[in-house]
Amino acid sequence: MNAGGLFLTLEGIDGAGKSSHLDALQALFEGQGRAVTRTREPGGTPLAETLRTLILEQPMDPLTESLLVFAARRDHIAQVIEPALARGDVVLCDRFTDATFAYQGGGRGFDTEVLSTLERWAQAGRGGQSEVALLQPHITLWFDLAPEIAAQRLAGARVPDKFEAQPVEFFRKVAQGYADRAAADAARFVRIDAGQSRDQVWQQVEAALVARGLAGEGRA
Repeated sequence: MNAGGLFLTLEGIDGAGKSSHLDALQALFEGQGRAVTRTREPGGTPLAETLRTLILEQPMDPLTESLLVFAARRDHIAQVIEPALARGDVVLCDRFTDATFAYQGGGRGFDTEVLSTLERWAQAGRGGQSEVALLQPHITLWFDLAPEIAAQRLAGARVPDKFEAQPVEFFRKVAQGYADRAAADAARFVRIDAGQSRDQVWQQVEAALVARGLAGEGRA
């Protein structure tokens, strides 16, 4: 990985509002003269986008779902994320592996040990050598929002996919999955209070980047 490459992910339950800040994040880094690669998961490549449609729309058991998620991720890493980081780009990714542990692990109740094994397989270096450090984001912005508020935001917004259509209790489990993931890697995660106004949420995002030397005066 090029020393200048930055891998930043945005995480949170459906309705948390994370995606609404991607434009501002892209503008912030491009304003510093950085090249930005903006992408999402599941998705990011033609193959992964095809798998995304299956994952979001077709009923399947949790293992099948998890296998498809990590298959999409492996292609995404190999085709988009690793090349972008090698160029020194800022990679802005709407969800990554933390979402799998939150949704499939927390929400679906799937075995997190199996997810960890799939994580090691999919996120190892080229060739899948286990001794190569796993690709992980440098910083993850976790947009934390009470599931009840998220449900109100989503109500009537659009035709829901199979995850958005889940009951509030499912999202309580997803939110706990995110909390567990953040607790296990506190240095990487930045919790954003997504219950505030959009401007206040952005102020938190910007402050987090400034605190880590990624934004603010003097950045070029």
